[in-house]
Amino acid sequence: MTVDSSDNISILIVEDHEFTRMGLKLSLEQISGLQIVGEAQDGEAGVRKVLELKPDIVLMDIEMPNMDGIEATKQIKEKAPEVRVIMLTSHKSDQTIFAALSAGANGYCLKNISAQQLSTVIKMVADGAVWLDPGIANRVLSAYSLPEPQPAVPKVAAPKIEGILPLPRQQKSSTSLSPRETEVLRLVADGLSNQKIAARLGLGLETIKTHMRHIMEKLAVSDRTEAAVKAMKQGIM
Repeated sequence: MTVDSSDNISILIVEDHEFTRMGLKLSLEQISGLQIVGEAQDGEAGVRKVLELKPDIVLMDIEMPNMDGIEATKQIKEKAPEVRVIMLTSHKSDQTIFAALSAGANGYCLKNISAQQLSTVIKMVADGAVWLDPGIANRVLSAYSLPEPQPAVPKVAAPKIEGILPLPRQQKSSTSLSPRETEVLRLVADGLSNQKIAARLGLGLETIKTHMRHIMEKLAVSDRTEAAVKAMKQGIM
């Protein structure tokens, strides 16, 4: 989904803390191009509101009563896959990050982000980009950039670092992406929209959309975020 630049981006806030919810609404309503169309206090209500309001963007907390944000994101992606979800949370453990991305989240922000920065992220994600907090992005990339172990070398357990959940390195997929498709997917993982990828590579927007369609078909995924995450998990990038 790409939002027309002439339209306001409609936003649903799903957050159980009233003070935080009100602060987000007041801050974002002051920014041109954004429109808060609804609020929800838990994941169950959030899913219902998405189906009722069909917002462009959902700002989703993770830890909430009745249904957490990860399960809510999963249900939203099943029932309204065109809606884009940005996790807005204080949680930054590897387990939570990868659970959110696996559920289909299109962005992952920490709550110390400023309103102006958040508005930029919202506009990027609405335009088709994938966005991760810079510190989180580095951890996602590093988790899947370790060298493959040589068959003759005995496997050694990954060292445990306090606060970091060791993640297993998966073997490379047999999925065959062309060099250009791999290049496009790397730019997706860097958070670039289709328009920016086209400009970076000197290609037409429709060409990039065609590459993305082929990438998603080859990886058997339904959106850009899932394609980038799956490619990193399988060692394709």
